[in-house]
Amino acid sequence: MPLALAEFNTAEAAEVRPALTACLAVPRWVDAVLAGRPYPQFDALLKAAESATPLRRDEVRDAIAAHPRIGEKPKSTGADAAWSRGEQSGVDNADEFAAANAEYERRFGHVFLVCASGRSGAELLANLRSRLDNDPETELDVAGAELAKIAQLRLAKAVTA
Repeated sequence: MPLALAEFNTAEAAEVRPALTACLAVPRWVDAVLAGRPYPQFDALLKAAESATPLRRDEVRDAIAAHPRIGEKPKSTGADAAWSRGEQSGVDNADEFAAANAEYERRFGHVFLVCASGRSGAELLANLRSRLDNDPETELDVAGAELAKIAQLRLAKAVTA
């Protein structure tokens, strides 16, 4: 259940931390967002969340572990899993994704991560295939930018204006 901004601003950090971690599993980012409270308006919260990025490559690697493969349903039952199911609702080509995911994971050593919300399965698959040409460092940077986009969308689901 989303928190109202006023409630987000006044709740104990321990109460808010799980919701923020579900948005982006990067402790430094969570701490930065918490440290900025109270936020006078929702846009200020979003701006603070954005200013805590870009993510370092080690943070990207750790945060990727909290995300299911595109085209696969999350195994967990928390808010992040529910959000992931909704974000990936346009993926209808799971068999093609399984093969592409395997190739991506062989190349980069982690799951493919993209902000899937509102995008078709064909668009996501094309994005995956185009990113196979990246070198590993560039790909981590791209994945980090995608994580930041996902965090913004999820923050809007976790906290309401």
